[in-house]
Amino acid sequence: MGNANGDGTARSERYVLDLQEIDESQIAVVGGKGAHLGALSRIEGIRVPAGFCVTTDAFRRVVAQTPSIDERLDQLSRVNPDDQAAIRTLSAEIRRTIEEIAIPGDLAAAITQALVRSGERAAYAVRSSATAEDLPTASFAGQQDTYLNVVGATAILRHISRCWASLFTERAVVYRRRNGIDHRTVHMAVVVQQMVFPHAAGILFTADPVTGDRTVATVDAGFGLGEALVSGLVNPDVFKVRHGEVVARTISAKERAVHALPSGGTQEVGIDAQRQEQPALTDAQAVLLVQLGRRIETHFGRPQDIEWCLADDGFHIVQSRPITTLFPVPESGDQENHVYVSVGHQQMMTDAMKPLGLSMWRLTAMVPMHEAGGRLFVDVTRRLASPASRAGLLDLMGKGDPLVRDALETVLDREFVPSLPDASPGAPSAAVPPASIATDPAVVTGLIERSQESVAALRRDVRTKTGPALFDFLLEAFEEHKRVLGDPLNLQVIMAGMEATWWLNDKLEDWLGEKNAADTLTLSAPGNITSEMGLALLDVADVIRPHPEVVGFLEGVEDDGFLDELVKLPGGTEARDAIEAYLDRYGMRCVGEIDITRPRWRERPSTLVPVILDNVRNFEQGAAQRRFEQGRQKAQQKEQEVLSRLRTLPDGERKADETKGMIERVRTFIGYREYPKYGIISRYFVYKQALLAEAERLVRAGVLADREDVFYLTFQEFHDVVRSEQVDDQLVQRRKDAFRSYQALTPPRVLTSDGEALTGAYRRDDVPAGALVGLPVSTGTVEGRARVILDIGEADLEEGDILVTTFTDPSWSPLFVGIAGLVTEVGGLMTHGAVIAREYGLPAVVGVEQATRRIRDGQRIRVHGTDGYVEILAPSAAAQSNGVATASGWSVR
Repeated sequence: MGNANGDGTARSERYVLDLQEIDESQIAVVGGKGAHLGALSRIEGIRVPAGFCVTTDAFRRVVAQTPSIDERLDQLSRVNPDDQAAIRTLSAEIRRTIEEIAIPGDLAAAITQALVRSGERAAYAVRSSATAEDLPTASFAGQQDTYLNVVGATAILRHISRCWASLFTERAVVYRRRNGIDHRTVHMAVVVQQMVFPHAAGILFTADPVTGDRTVATVDAGFGLGEALVSGLVNPDVFKVRHGEVVARTISAKERAVHALPSGGTQEVGIDAQRQEQPALTDAQAVLLVQLGRRIETHFGRPQDIEWCLADDGFHIVQSRPITTLFPVPESGDQENHVYVSVGHQQMMTDAMKPLGLSMWRLTAMVPMHEAGGRLFVDVTRRLASPASRAGLLDLMGKGDPLVRDALETVLDREFVPSLPDASPGAPSAAVPPASIATDPAVVTGLIERSQESVAALRRDVRTKTGPALFDFLLEAFEEHKRVLGDPLNLQVIMAGMEATWWLNDKLEDWLGEKNAADTLTLSAPGNITSEMGLALLDVADVIRPHPEVVGFLEGVEDDGFLDELVKLPGGTEARDAIEAYLDRYGMRCVGEIDITRPRWRERPSTLVPVILDNVRNFEQGAAQRRFEQGRQKAQQKEQEVLSRLRTLPDGERKADETKGMIERVRTFIGYREYPKYGIISRYFVYKQALLAEAERLVRAGVLADREDVFYLTFQEFHDVVRSEQVDDQLVQRRKDAFRSYQALTPPRVLTSDGEALTGAYRRDDVPAGALVGLPVSTGTVEGRARVILDIGEADLEEGDILVTTFTDPSWSPLFVGIAGLVTEVGGLMTHGAVIAREYGLPAVVGVEQATRRIRDGQRIRVHGTDGYVEILAPSAAAQSNGVATASGWSVR
């Protein structure tokens, strides 16, 4: 265990520091809590109980005396994270060993002298302060121990040892493992502070911890020591304070409190009945406390979770840490109100993105974007503010994802967005106007050919570019990228297919009383690159299925070098060629493909192996062609049925003629809906290969330790590194830490500049009690086993299974051929999963909040794709079910 500052420079050992000597730069010496308390004690007007800190030098010295601790840490690092019994045993042994170590005489003397300076007869709080706690990326709240009202030097020394040992409580060990923190890199300091004996105590959040609203502070308050609140002994009084005024309060019956004993320690006491429902704070005190909290928040530069207590002489602050669960707010550069809509919910990728991925998407996007929490957002404030564009925006959002529309309407109801004059004629409209192009397949063919030619030119020209010249070339390529994507004809064709779908659904429900009729009419629509991708993997399975040795080999594949080994097996050459041909056409795809840093199938072909094996097991030869033809015939039969029924209505011939025209339009254009994304990702793979070649050159030159370090730089920063041949390693590490913290956050559909995160709600009363509500995107009802899958590489599906996942982008389509239904947490009527579900005739419900948590893997569920809800079936109900008709006309029994 070395002895160094956070920057690696040597320093002399100091075992005790007064709080007044400490600031937030000294986490390596005094831990997170100690550093924050030292900083707090320097803020004007903030009262912090006096005390000192026993530094990490003392902890390291004591632990170094006992080699057995190192041995047990080695064992702990090798234990399976799921082996709770082993973790519990090892952590208990380490704690016991540390508690039994005698504190060296000179160290004990230094602590005793500090007590003399502070008042050796006073009562103290002895508090753990680890080097990995109260951090912006991980609070570690409650993971180590605190002891209150400790009296006398002997007791204080004993409790310091107990604090050191608490670094290895079972909960702290598990928490560190979940956050990717090595046990050996974390050290323990101990804060020793004079006790405050308060009338009331509690917690102040300087932002609303539930909604994220930074303008609303929440005060939790109870009588006596704050331990009663932290331990859940009582329900606190809750005050909501906004702009210097209490806007809401809840006063609870507080039957118990924790008080200090004269001899040391604490005890629970009952509260007189007449006092139980009295508020622990007055409104004026709550407002004053929030003012202090705002001062602390300003100092630390982010919302804080603050522990406070109120004594005769006023408020004392005993801890402050960042609130790590809040979703960050995009930077706007002004003080105006802003409303942001999540890009990830539109693109079916709500995971955090690395900095290179974020900057590349922004550089190639058609609209300006803002970044927060590793995600991208579009500022829709001006379009909401203008009455002319507002209606169009809400309509477009509502058709895509009703939850986004509901969230936006909630914001509008609060008058958060000022009303502005209508946008000028040259301003962008909320939606492309109805397409007026002819229903001609040649239009689609021409767009695809132009896209292919553009990608081929990019692939050819980028080969000669290296160094700074590569980045200059790519900036020009991004303009071509946007030109292809922004081609007015391209947008018209996309909108033509979508509008025809909406027209058919609206008119046929109005005329025939039939919901979502377009779902069947679009089955096996031609030219859908994403649905073709799923069927093509069935063809790969056809090549592999006749060769048992190849199948057996694939069942044992664990790495990405398997393609070269295949040729050694009978039938292996044909299998490899089939997989290679598939990768040539689709290898640029992957889960979360809008993030250029994600590994592509071509880079990690083993990802596809479980899906290929499922196809080998669950399907017969020729399944792809049969499925496509069955879908085409069902669509044709549906068209004839609909037109026949329309002709029997008043003015039936006109209605039938209009409907036939729209059916031709939707079948001509709806397949193209998926192609622009394919073109984007094709270009992305070319960009990525060129950028990784530059990163490898920097590794060979000793500039980078690992080529993937560039993923944590923006495009411009990467460009600067190539020019200067220098990289800021600390910046890369900070970005890695930030990315890890962002992965734990759930992005909202809508976010305001006040920090309020809105997910929206379904305003429906037409679903059974207990059902999970979502958006119906593909008709039919199906019952089956839920398979909750978060990683396509871990898919293990059987015929009739229902896929439940967070989101599906095009890379999931190979799974769609083998499932009976789909449930996702994110999605809209025209997002990729919905389009492909309709193509394959799969009942589907998307936008089901927390579906992957509320549905357990293996449960039987019933998906109502026409009405938009999911039922979780009791085992007895599932067993008694006699079969439920599906969109395809067959039943699950």
